Amino acid sequence: MAVTKEKFGTTKDGVGVTKFTITNKNGMSISLLDYGAIVQAICVPNKDGVVKDIALGFDDVASYEVNGCFFGAFVGRHANRIGGARFELNGTEYKLLKNDGDNNLHGGDPGYHKLMYRGDTAGDNSVYFERVSPDMEQGYPGALELKVTYTLTDDNEFKIEYFARSDADTIYNPTNHTYFNFLGHDGGDITHHTLKINADAITEASADLIPNGNLIQVEGTPFDFREPKDIYVDIEADNIHLKNAGGYDHNFCINKEPREYGYAATVSEKTSGISMDIYTDLPGMQFYSGNFIEHEEGKSGTVYTKRSGMCFESQFYPNAVNVPSFVSCYLPKGEAFNSTTTYKFSW
Repeated sequence: MAVTKEKFGTTKDGVGVTKFTITNKNGMSISLLDYGAIVQAICVPNKDGVVKDIALGFDDVASYEVNGCFFGAFVGRHANRIGGARFELNGTEYKLLKNDGDNNLHGGDPGYHKLMYRGDTAGDNSVYFERVSPDMEQGYPGALELKVTYTLTDDNEFKIEYFARSDADTIYNPTNHTYFNFLGHDGGDITHHTLKINADAITEASADLIPNGNLIQVEGTPFDFREPKDIYVDIEADNIHLKNAGGYDHNFCINKEPREYGYAATVSEKTSGISMDIYTDLPGMQFYSGNFIEHEEGKSGTVYTKRSGMCFESQFYPNAVNVPSFVSCYLPKGEAFNSTTTYKFSW
């Protein structure tokens, strides 16, 4: 195992950005930036031994400073959507940025993926990034001490560990927004990947994708991935929830205890032979099929378009702050938040 560091570029404010790359004994590597704590590359050998970068992204800092699709992003303080861009905590209403219609998406402004972090190595196979999110940053209460650690093992496990502690009661729901394509970041449409999701239900959502507290059983619907199924099979089905999202962009309720670490999903692609198992201790996982990628000029001049990549975002259920029946992402003052999500690869 080894970690290398190199200069990646400079922000518009003149701050130097460092790229950390972790490489294991099997030729797999993960590249990370201290700008945004971003996952910049995931390089994995395919079944023929050819190493492919399977993460969508950019070659320059300036593109990450825009990054409207959240390529590789560390997302917080609250991932996914909050209905009405508001919530109440301890009798106080907190109003957030309306950056997704009337709703809040992925925390607000500044997004966690557009901030600098203090980064360093932790041994020969981990890199961590940390900062303090000030009280009322993005509209959320409490100064939040946060840390995200990325680890690559010789078992081809890419682990993401989240830590946080606040000096006041707050909410915290972090995730990672890497877009995967096992044919390579330049591999085009992802709908011929095969997907299995360990979920009997999804959260029902409104036309603007805000969960209302109800669950939909996946049996007999396009959301049934309990057995492996190619994504293209049902993605254009005549289903109102698919049509609202332009494809898959839904929270799957993982079949396990809410904070138990357990199996969530498997993704594979037969041409490359690459497969990925996902494990998490969070209750939900957003499967997003890249429906809103329009024209993004990515790595090596590649133009990413609709469904060029797919995301698997571990999370508390979207809008949980406004739905009492959902597992809460409430973080009491002084209490430590710890969470782990693992992407385990084989080929």
